[in-house]
Amino acid sequence: MVTSKAAIVAGLTLAGQASAALQPIVMKGSKFFYENGTQFYIKGIAYQQDAAGAGGETTTGTFKDPLADAAACKRDVPIMAAAGTNAIRTYAIDPTADHSACMKLLDEAGIYVISDLSEPSTSINRDDPRWDITLYKRYTAVIDEMSKYSNVIGFFAGNEVSNNATNTDASAYVKAAVRDSKNYIKNNVKRWMGVGYAANDDAKIRSEMAHFFNCGNQSEAIDFWGYNIYEWCGHNTIKGSGYQDQIDFFKNYSVPVFFAEYGCNIPDGADGRIFEETTALYSDAMTDVFSGGIVYMYFEEDNDYGLVKVSGNSAKTMKNYDKLKANVLAAKPKTVELDSYKPANEPAECPDVTSNWQVTGDALPPTPNESLCECMYNSLTCVPNKDVKPTAYGELFGVVCGNDPAACAGIQGNVSTGVYGAYAMCNSLQQLGYVMDQYYKNQKYASTACDFNGQASANGAAKADPTCSAALKSAEAANKVAATATAGTGNGGVGGTGGGAAATSSSFASPVAMKSFFTVADMAVGLYVVIAMGVGAGMVML
Repeated sequence: MVTSKAAIVAGLTLAGQASAALQPIVMKGSKFFYENGTQFYIKGIAYQQDAAGAGGETTTGTFKDPLADAAACKRDVPIMAAAGTNAIRTYAIDPTADHSACMKLLDEAGIYVISDLSEPSTSINRDDPRWDITLYKRYTAVIDEMSKYSNVIGFFAGNEVSNNATNTDASAYVKAAVRDSKNYIKNNVKRWMGVGYAANDDAKIRSEMAHFFNCGNQSEAIDFWGYNIYEWCGHNTIKGSGYQDQIDFFKNYSVPVFFAEYGCNIPDGADGRIFEETTALYSDAMTDVFSGGIVYMYFEEDNDYGLVKVSGNSAKTMKNYDKLKANVLAAKPKTVELDSYKPANEPAECPDVTSNWQVTGDALPPTPNESLCECMYNSLTCVPNKDVKPTAYGELFGVVCGNDPAACAGIQGNVSTGVYGAYAMCNSLQQLGYVMDQYYKNQKYASTACDFNGQASANGAAKADPTCSAALKSAEAANKVAATATAGTGNGGVGGTGGGAAATSSSFASPVAMKSFFTVADMAVGLYVVIAMGVGAGMVML
């Protein structure tokens, strides 16, 4: 059926928040509040075509920014508002686009936004995780763009990045992104905007995952936890669906928890959904712990999770839209006032490193620092030739690191021990120059040691900028510690296992196996060499 104009008007009235500018949402303890002190529950819909949700992943690397299409927003926002929606989740936006028209329409309809900071081709890759300058620029550009609008609640620094026990190392880099995004907001935005993580429901790591992102220094921890959960299918109960287990687990969590995606389409597809779980989510049994949820998704596509069929300028609501609408509008969750709410929950303890969880909670990868990386590269005495193509970098890394693993310690990170080289966050060219230069120095500047089959040359004009000499010295000291740790494992190069089974990550584009260059068996857990050498979590801003 097509939603009538009367229903749309009614929905806008029921949303009850139409205004020139919605009051910002704030966080206290494990709950969200309007700025006026009234508790806020998310009643959301995922709003993006071709979104990689419900366990799927985009394979094209392209995306359509849903908040840059004013015509689509004019078509869709009233439909969402009519269903009682007060929040949407977007998975990727273009920070250079104009979002003002869509954001105004959402604001007038009483709808807030939570957006992922990444996009398909610029995100933390679970198979080769890194947190580098390119990603940092992308994340902060999104923050700059979306912070203009009072109806933005915050951001996800990652979505199901570590999705099973084989790739938990990626979580260290996501949490580093959380830390740096929060710090950027603190220094550049005049109001609270949260940074969280959206996790899948993997039984082997869900407990460790939730604790890891919540533990430790709270300036580095998530502001909220999003849970992509599809456990409740068709007719069920809080106990039978497994929701009771989630209530029991998160009842002591110290920050807001909500369903970042929900809406199982088994057994009868999208239009067979009856959304009993929506009623449960806003019932007294769950509202002490959960702050609402976001239904996946608005658009009906091949994965069959949609609420609305869109064709050109036409949008037709489906049967499951009506089910969701009825249950959302009927929901009357109990609330508490901000001033009277006294949170008692404490942050979790960091999980131990185990066979299923490879990440220490004691240290994170360094903050990307473009000035330091540029200064380092300009100081190198051996650099790649300008005609070397990025496709050749992987083989060159393999040559250098295979022959001299210690030369590569400064760009490596070990998530199990918290030992990170100072240049783990630089770009691939800068890292390649660094390892070539280290190899050249370790070979005592032998004339043949800076050639690499004609792909590198000695740089007689190398000169460090005196304004960054202190930062370079600190980084050098940090990298010496990292090199010592590498040497202590007895790692013989590519494919070596060293003396332990610590999880490692390479931070450069490489087609060869680089995972085991930095296995650190005997270093004390939690040694964060960048901080230990006095550079600080943000290195030095030059």
